[in-house]
Amino acid sequence: MALDPLSAVVTALKRESIIPDVIPETAGFAPTVLFSIIYRGVTEAVLSTELLREDILEEPEINFTPMVASDESAGDSTSKRGETSYTLVMTDPDAPSRADPKYRQFRHWVITGLKSPPTSQNPSGTASLTALKTRASTTPYRPPGPPPGSGPHRYCFLLFQEPIGDSFSIPEGAKEYGATLEERRSWNAFEFGNQYGLKLVGANYFIVKSADI
Repeated sequence: MALDPLSAVVTALKRESIIPDVIPETAGFAPTVLFSIIYRGVTEAVLSTELLREDILEEPEINFTPMVASDESAGDSTSKRGETSYTLVMTDPDAPSRADPKYRQFRHWVITGLKSPPTSQNPSGTASLTALKTRASTTPYRPPGPPPGSGPHRYCFLLFQEPIGDSFSIPEGAKEYGATLEERRSWNAFEFGNQYGLKLVGANYFIVKSADI
């Protein structure tokens, strides 16, 4: 019997050891939002997709799949759904390599204030919807660049639901504003979410292989 899409996310995360390398096993993660990562409007990353670095150099778009079952779907108010906002982070637990992840995790991207367009704009209820970016990135997007000879890297995306009714932002001076190579190292995406009271509702990842030495 085939897994439902949400269960398939957890299965894929465990298969690639993203649970527990990025999301602790003890968190009991149960996704409620499906999303994909879209580069240049054509290249889509969905669970274990292997991508080439030259195709993922620019900041991507995020597509929500309209089967959201998170807190935003409580009740029948379309306006309430439109008010829900999200924080997305991109992290590499394999820095500089999966065999020697001494810089785990490397923070590639943090963006807050993402919003899913109201489902009423999509009568079919089947097509993905591009998330609205209401703010500039806190951590500017840095494309994957696995060091030569370091093998495959898992680039992980965690989607957090921001507190309902609050205008969430990361305080000025927080380490997530650090954009240099050294400032991005040794970060923890899951602990970041806990620190700011964010609810983990979705996850995704893709693979990029390093060039041979």
